[in-house]
Amino acid sequence: MKMLASLLVLPLALAGCSKEAGTPTAPASPAAAVAAPAGQSWTETAARTAEGTIVGNPNAPIKLVEYGSRLCPTCGALAREGFAPLLDKYVKTGKVSFEYREFLVHGAPDLPPALLGNCTDPSTFFPILEQMYQAQEGFNTKLQAMPQPMQQQLQTAKPVDAIRIMAEQMGLVDFAKQRGIPEAKARTCLADMKQIDRWTKQTQDKSADGTVTGTPTLILNGKKIDALSWGQLEPLLKAAGA
Repeated sequence: MKMLASLLVLPLALAGCSKEAGTPTAPASPAAAVAAPAGQSWTETAARTAEGTIVGNPNAPIKLVEYGSRLCPTCGALAREGFAPLLDKYVKTGKVSFEYREFLVHGAPDLPPALLGNCTDPSTFFPILEQMYQAQEGFNTKLQAMPQPMQQQLQTAKPVDAIRIMAEQMGLVDFAKQRGIPEAKARTCLADMKQIDRWTKQTQDKSADGTVTGTPTLILNGKKIDALSWGQLEPLLKAAGA
């Protein structure tokens, strides 16, 4: 609870969340495609992991991990440009798996979309993630338009109440309901302290050890790569053998 309380004092302004891009990795030999089990597609094969949710062949030779924030504009731009080709051209072949891990780069404001985005089965995690990024500008605009008295209320509210207030301000409960999540379930997910504490600790730990210095942070086969856009990421996937 103390960790979350420290996040609640952060401002609501959504600051820049990216880092500078660097150089690509050395080329690798092309990986062989791996067929999905009969009647299945790797793009529809998803599961929870210890730190996030993964889609694709769990034994893929090329493993891509993103630490992202659902309110981060740079993450949103990457998703809107890159999710479709990543899934269709790379994950679908069985060569590449993609794991998304929540990172609270803006502090507590990142919690409502993360909690509701995980309030479903793994099979719908990535479709809802993509839809959240499509609707991201609206969420951010509504959050930044929060009246000053309500912002002051957040500073003294209990953590779960603050999360609920932000979720309602952003229109996230209605967003979830429109995607088949009952309101009662959505509100239960918004109060999931086990999940809240886990992501808060994950954010603090990955910041402290230098794994994540901004979002999106992309890790390819265990090595952090400096790519912020699909145009920067795709050549690195190809160089890794995808």
